[in-house]
Amino acid sequence: MTTTCTRRIEFDAAHRVMEHESKCRHLHGHRYAVEATFAAVNLDRLGRVIDFGQIREVLGSWIDAHWDHATILCEKDRTLGEAIAAKTGQTIFYLPANPTAENMAEYLLKEVCPSLFKAGDAHCTRIRLYETPNCFADAVA
Repeated sequence: MTTTCTRRIEFDAAHRVMEHESKCRHLHGHRYAVEATFAAVNLDRLGRVIDFGQIREVLGSWIDAHWDHATILCEKDRTLGEAIAAKTGQTIFYLPANPTAENMAEYLLKEVCPSLFKAGDAHCTRIRLYETPNCFADAVA
């Protein structure tokens, strides 16, 4: 049997989706929410999958440093990113793909979480990224 636990982390960021057929092609912002789900076959000695505080400390710190109040752009959108950074000093984070909710969730699941949480009993199995209260994407291991 596998047990899971989930921690929610919220942040604010701007993005734009290159070549979007509607207004999302323009730079705009969101109040994002990430739900990170961890799973383990064996609970720790206290009966937990992973301490909720550890998820907040480790993943939350990464989000605070790289995505919170930043502009998230596709790496192909460097001209815009460099212009924003030069004018405002804002942090720009470049994703390898368009910063859709789907790509951002996948990036957290496949790139960020494995680098932050070393192999052990608990591992991240799902990232749910809310772009708005009504719209979210899931990346599932």
